[in-house]
Amino acid sequence: MTLITYKMFAALLIFASSLVAIIYPLKLKITSAHHAESLELGEAFASGIFLGIAFFHMLPEARVTFQQVFGNGHYPLAELVCVSGFIFLLFLERLSLANPFTPSQTTIPYVLAIMLIIHSLIEGTALGINTTLSETIMLFIAIIAHKGSASFALCITLMRYQFSFRHVLFIMLFFSLMTPLGIGLGTGLTFFLQAKPGQIIAAFFNAFAAGTFLYMATLHHIQFHKRTHEDHGMLEFFCLLVGLVLMGVIVIWV
Repeated sequence: MTLITYKMFAALLIFASSLVAIIYPLKLKITSAHHAESLELGEAFASGIFLGIAFFHMLPEARVTFQQVFGNGHYPLAELVCVSGFIFLLFLERLSLANPFTPSQTTIPYVLAIMLIIHSLIEGTALGINTTLSETIMLFIAIIAHKGSASFALCITLMRYQFSFRHVLFIMLFFSLMTPLGIGLGTGLTFFLQAKPGQIIAAFFNAFAAGTFLYMATLHHIQFHKRTHEDHGMLEFFCLLVGLVLMGVIVIWV
């Protein structure tokens, strides 16, 4: 099997894993009236996934890239960009609360989706620019290990905002296609993406996305999470913890 053939096969598997992960959430969307409790637990699990992706994957990756590009300086550049992403979503929320007629609140899930889409594209390009089979296999394992979890978390978040089934499905299909598209772009744009500008762009979006995920998993989840059973608080906390631990285990594995 040639390297190009393997990358094509990897793109198909990543796309399939992303779609498989949203089958259950979409089923809840169709029968939400009978599965309100499952949806609440799914939201808590998704928050744990967002926390894990932010702290175990995106932020460390951005920090390493910034250090490689700018040297081992003492200024926490990755953390600054991360906080900027957090503050950006907090600003949108406060704007919507100050003026209920602004569309800021409904903008938040779109911002989250855009961050995940950009990150998926960057992941795909990282796989695409690899020129050795061993490195390509390692990166493929790393991507597919958390791709399904990210897909599940995004789908649950969109459902929380009462998006229509068709709307959710369209966004998820678009999200699922980004990593395969990135693999193709990375294969064709190897030189630019290995240069400093490409590395800086990737590090910036990883750190900024980490901040948006941190916001969604903490302040936003606490303020806008709808609970139909008050006695399920500890169960929801356990689901959040499971999502967080799962991301931590994946980091060790890959």
